Amino acid sequence: MQTIEQRLLELIPEAKKLAVPPISNFYVGVVALGTSGNIYYGANYEFPGEALSFTVHAEQAAVVNAMAHGETGLQMLAVSAAPCGYCRQFLNELTTASTLTILRPDLPPASLASLLPHAFGPKDLGVDAALMSPQSHGLTLDAPGELAAAALAAANASYAPYTRAYAGVALRTRDGAIFAGSLAENAAYNPSMSPLEAAIVNMVISGGKSYADIAEAVLVEVDGIISQEGATRAVLAAIGGAPLRVFTA
Repeated sequence: MQTIEQRLLELIPEAKKLAVPPISNFYVGVVALGTSGNIYYGANYEFPGEALSFTVHAEQAAVVNAMAHGETGLQMLAVSAAPCGYCRQFLNELTTASTLTILRPDLPPASLASLLPHAFGPKDLGVDAALMSPQSHGLTLDAPGELAAAALAAANASYAPYTRAYAGVALRTRDGAIFAGSLAENAAYNPSMSPLEAAIVNMVISGGKSYADIAEAVLVEVDGIISQEGATRAVLAAIGGAPLRVFTA
């Protein structure tokens, strides 16, 4: 009988089909097993015309995809290539970081802890929270419309223990579908994932859409020490120029 580890590894080629890497042409696929037992895909996304730092890694995409479906932790990640240091740091923020198993083709399973020894994490900054733990910030907004409501819900679900600059983005595609994403911060800051990136992941993986399908966007954020507005406008301009409305909760 096929083991769950074998099943996850077997699905990697399907996950790789979801990648959009127009700069590197290097397709990465990830298959994640949630604590519920459900399986989620992740793939890498690149944005021509923007800095490479806006790249979404496949491991990040798998986490965002799982979170969008209500998962509060991951058991295993099957990856098509060894996770880079950036991804290991991102995964170290998870609720299940201490027990997460990484599967790679033709290599024995490894714990995340063994791949990231002497790790720096939330506790080093005095934070007890962890990514994928449920969040609810009580933000309110008087802005009308379904798109603004979706962005507000994403901002309320965002993980931002280091800045408390809660933020969410909602995208409406040309066929009227709405996809939202929440800010996901990291103790090392740079591996943090913007709400726009998270929304794009959900749009591509769950909705089967492309960047060109984005018709409009809404950003909801608090007036804090950082802002997502500049980065969100820049990336949207680079991938198609969809208009952005910004609201402060």
